[in-house]
Amino acid sequence: MTQSATDLFHAVLALPEPDRSEFVELIAVSVEPPPPGLHPSWGPELRRRVADLDAGKTKCVPLDEFLRGIDEQLAAGGVTRG
Repeated sequence: MTQSATDLFHAVLALPEPDRSEFVELIAVSVEPPPPGLHPSWGPELRRRVADLDAGKTKCVPLDEFLRGIDEQLAAGGVTRG
């Protein structure tokens, strides 16, 4: 690794974790493009959502329960899903 790359590496290590993570994602995308449909800008949002899950701020709901709740809400308004 060149001296400038080593200097950059140490500068990146000094950044706060969210910035380091975003930097890593941007570098990774420059080497290997993301899968189709996944844009690098989603990285911070996905990290925020995972952090909310880990912190207990977000409750996971099984898909069938979620869809049942949507059906109930739509039925209350006289509309059906599908």
